[in-house]
Amino acid sequence: MSVAFESSPERRTRFEQIFATNFRAVSAYARRRAAPAEAEDAVAETFLVAWRRLDEVPEHAKPWLLGVARRVLANQRRAAGRRAALSERVARDEGPEPKLDSAPPVLQALDRLSEADREVLLLTAWDGLSTAELATALRCSRTAAKVRLHRARRRLGVELERLELDGALPVTRTRKLRLEETR
Repeated sequence: MSVAFESSPERRTRFEQIFATNFRAVSAYARRRAAPAEAEDAVAETFLVAWRRLDEVPEHAKPWLLGVARRVLANQRRAAGRRAALSERVARDEGPEPKLDSAPPVLQALDRLSEADREVLLLTAWDGLSTAELATALRCSRTAAKVRLHRARRRLGVELERLELDGALPVTRTRKLRLEETR
């Protein structure tokens, strides 16, 4: 649902006056009751409500605004409580470990790599970073990023071959050719 707000000069002037007059009071109220980041969000939300419901804001706006801020802070606390409860429930109910054998071969091989190798490969393959972007993300030179990527790809290949040799994967066409060449 889209709501169009009338933005006449009078409406804007009234809101600016309400904001200028009451910002410090609403901000101080929120800071006394919440951490700085949550307080800032509450103040912003309070004035957003004031703009949306400007026709309902009384002439002496401070008590009305503090009431709105109080409800916004209460909503924030309830949302934080729900997030915490959900996190606890998810942590408690993780369930059985997924079978590694049911994962695609590439994911099985990735799981066998170090965290650093996995990160390099995922940044390039899944996040689509170029070598220069990878270097920026890893905070290293382009050359170092190329070397890390090359080594990670080589280790991934080794792990895929191990999966083939362990019988966890069918031998791929490329692997079959290499095996035939060595005979």
